[in-house]
Amino acid sequence: MSDGPTLHGIHHLTAVTARARENLAFYRDTMGMRLVKKTVNQDDVRAYHLFYADGRGSPGTDVTFFDWSMAARERRGTHSIARTALRIAGGREALGWWRERLAGAGAGVGEPSEIDGRWTLPFEDPEGQRLALVDDGGQGEAHPWDGSSVPAERQIRGLGPITLSVPDPRPTATVLVELLGMELTRSYRLDGGHEVLVASMGPGGPGAELHLAVQPDLPPARPGAGGVHHVAFRTPDDATHGAWLERLDAFGIPNSGRVDRFYFRSLYFREPNGILFEIATDGPGFDVDEPFDRMGETLALPPFLEPRRADIEANLRPLP
Repeated sequence: MSDGPTLHGIHHLTAVTARARENLAFYRDTMGMRLVKKTVNQDDVRAYHLFYADGRGSPGTDVTFFDWSMAARERRGTHSIARTALRIAGGREALGWWRERLAGAGAGVGEPSEIDGRWTLPFEDPEGQRLALVDDGGQGEAHPWDGSSVPAERQIRGLGPITLSVPDPRPTATVLVELLGMELTRSYRLDGGHEVLVASMGPGGPGAELHLAVQPDLPPARPGAGGVHHVAFRTPDDATHGAWLERLDAFGIPNSGRVDRFYFRSLYFREPNGILFEIATDGPGFDVDEPFDRMGETLALPPFLEPRRADIEANLRPLP
């Protein structure tokens, strides 16, 4: 691997919902995450873009959703992001607490087990979004939300790891290591016998890991509701973001160029198995246009969309 800028972990993950009201009820009310930004998809302003995170809206804690109400259900398969893990602390006891809460809310939930040396609880949201709670051992900072229905010590601490399903890991692993500077640190096997390779972005633990599940026996996934759109990785500022664009161009990787999303800067490209990656800056952050204590309470629009507010609001279904 040649010298270059460094990624600092997972920034956010964006998935697809066709039922925004149920989505809000599940992630805010059942999961106890803070809705830190209610805005629109900047490329399709007929759709909400909802951001759930920790109490501060910290980079590395965001699970976001495009609300495409007409989207068909995802067909599961390879060439896709297959499971999103959310970090908690408290070990097996905490997972038992969460299992009771999720089951009581009608979610599909499995049993706690040790996977890759960490206590893990698999579950699904009401649309079949595949998720897991992973005990991170209390590693790193946590910023609970005072308004959460979940006690502070049980709240979601952030994202990671993210599991990709690929038929052949070699092209993806080459991009992760040679282009993005990750390191293949270990491997393990799922219950079905599939090998999983772990790619790490430094010492950040599960919040800085991608897991490559090698699943050549699966058909290609078809995107849709209950599936994941893309995963984003952290870079600290505009200078390093520009360095990533130079690096992608030097490697001949087709990309979006730098995109100003107002709350952060974005850079998109697809890895060889077709999964969409994004590199995003840590700032400016979600309080750039709203008071910190009121984030997510009303529809926020970036300045370039503000003149269209009346038309945009007229085409959105009200959310509580």
